[in-house]
Amino acid sequence: DDDDSDDSSSDEEEVEPTKKKARVAETSNKNSTASKNNKKQEPKQNKKSKKKNGDKKSKNEPEIIQVDFNFCDMDEKYFHGIKTHLLTEAMYAPFSSGLADMMVENVSVGTVISCDDGQDNVFGLASVLRVMSGEEGDCIKAIKESCMNHCPKQHKKEMDIVLSGKTKRPAGFLIHSRMVNLPLEITLILHQQLVLDMDWAVQHAEGGEKERKSLDFGAFILLAPCTHGTDDGSSLIYKKFDDEVFSTHAEYVFTFDAPKRLADQDKPEKQLVTAIVLTKTGHRAALKELEQMIGTGTGTTVL
Repeated sequence: DDDDSDDSSSDEEEVEPTKKKARVAETSNKNSTASKNNKKQEPKQNKKSKKKNGDKKSKNEPEIIQVDFNFCDMDEKYFHGIKTHLLTEAMYAPFSSGLADMMVENVSVGTVISCDDGQDNVFGLASVLRVMSGEEGDCIKAIKESCMNHCPKQHKKEMDIVLSGKTKRPAGFLIHSRMVNLPLEITLILHQQLVLDMDWAVQHAEGGEKERKSLDFGAFILLAPCTHGTDDGSSLIYKKFDDEVFSTHAEYVFTFDAPKRLADQDKPEKQLVTAIVLTKTGHRAALKELEQMIGTGTGTTVL
């Protein structure tokens, strides 16, 4: 139930999500180490680094490029980069401009991965757009309608409540995207940063109790792109591995055909979307699993 009382706001030590930065050493074989950023401290340097012996470099030795990834608040300068990411997803592509506008305005709960190159590139993003009772923009209304049209009968009543905008604690569409080759540990930090944003927004709401409650999300709807993993359709392959983790902690999921678009015509696999409905408890449990997977199962270290 999306109103579960155990989905309370985090009581952990307050961390202000404003200065968002991580350093990662990228190599051509994707071996990398990222620092988990504490918002009140300078980012830690890599603990792992390759030392070069002599001036000559082996032909087979991968070149190490130091990249500073900044985890930034939403800003109008990232509009076009955000829109470009949304255009890659069939569910969001028709509404890319409207959604990008909403994300830019949603400064309290949203993070962009960029770098200090002066070009305002967007390497990844995460945001939660609140579902409201008839007050949201046309793009959210259209996405809600699509979800209800494809929702199976056994979940119709629950989905209608989640999308009604009248729940005790708000629900929101969790939208995240990133470049395909972004290091796994940076993906993890992106999700962690979004949680920090949500907790900080609740604790520092300037509009009093009403605004605080409007930011204390109790449920999330994630629309994950995927394809059939087998000919009989009994399994799914998610475009983003973290979506599969979220699905295992969901209250319920359902899959439907993705909206058709020209960009997908040449793809051999049928394009699908899985709606993943999570409570706050389920969302944070999924993050714990991601931490375990990425921290111990990939040969990389999150500091």
